[in-house]
Amino acid sequence: MTNRRFRARIAQSLLAFALVGAALPAGAQSKPDLTVYTYSGFAAKWGPGPALKAGFEESCGCTLTFVGVDDGVALLTRLRLEGKATKADVVVGLDQNLTVEAAETGLFVPHGVDPKSLALPVAWNDATFLPFDYGAFAVVYDTKALPQPPKSLKELVEGDPKQKIILQDPRTSTPGLGMLLWVKAVYGDQAPAAWAKLRGRILTTTKSWGDAYSLFTKGEAPMVLSYTTSPAYHLIEEKTDRYAAAIFSEGHYPQIEVAAAVNGKNLPLAKQFLAFLLTDTAQGILPTTNWMFPVTATAPQPDAFKTLPAPTKTLLLPGADVAKNRKAWTDEWLKALAQ
Repeated sequence: MTNRRFRARIAQSLLAFALVGAALPAGAQSKPDLTVYTYSGFAAKWGPGPALKAGFEESCGCTLTFVGVDDGVALLTRLRLEGKATKADVVVGLDQNLTVEAAETGLFVPHGVDPKSLALPVAWNDATFLPFDYGAFAVVYDTKALPQPPKSLKELVEGDPKQKIILQDPRTSTPGLGMLLWVKAVYGDQAPAAWAKLRGRILTTTKSWGDAYSLFTKGEAPMVLSYTTSPAYHLIEEKTDRYAAAIFSEGHYPQIEVAAAVNGKNLPLAKQFLAFLLTDTAQGILPTTNWMFPVTATAPQPDAFKTLPAPTKTLLLPGADVAKNRKAWTDEWLKALAQ
């Protein structure tokens, strides 16, 4: 090929490339992508993900992509496996029981958001992990199948083994971990004995909250570990008060879900998303999609949330203690249920 023909061929290729670029929407070539790791229920079409994506993309000039895994515990596992090679820019869906272990990955940086706007049942001063919603774990029961629910954790542990409950595995599920810590907070060193007593009431232990709640609503058992906010779903979406949350005299263990920014090339955009999560727009989406309380005092809440029974006491183990003892306490649980 002569030099003249070679130069002509290059010129044609450059012209074709320019025409393709011109045909794309304005700004499409430079539009940044924000990758958010979360749990599958958050990213699902019925979860808060789609509405949050639409709301954020209106102002960010970016494309937001959710990557979902089974649960918050699975989320931490994936982050540990990927390490510095992770594609995540933001992580949404860990909770306060996992933040110490998540911080140890070295992936996250301070969020830079003023926590003064937070309205939580406990004080929050974590500079890296930013709460975006919260709830309290509770035994949710079917009032038709179980007119007289347990009024305490002690009554649940020592109650009629014919009245079954569905729980989640603490190794794979944040609610399962929450139940493990709830029992530990109430029973302390006697937790293994409490699990041994409760064993006869457990119909099954599922991998995730979704699996457990699906079995519950199908009538497989009259009780399931869920949240005090779960009945609001049935009130709003199904117009029924058949399902209720039992309030326990010892108190309830909370779940505070958090988000964090990964130290990477999209850090400014990641921090912008964290700030967006605390806007009234984002906070107003969460109650009727993630079925949890918003974390800001100004966020709108549906009327059904105002009718929910509230725990009289909040139980919370220090995050450092949870990180140090999670494996040992899980082993206690495994041994007690295997006997």
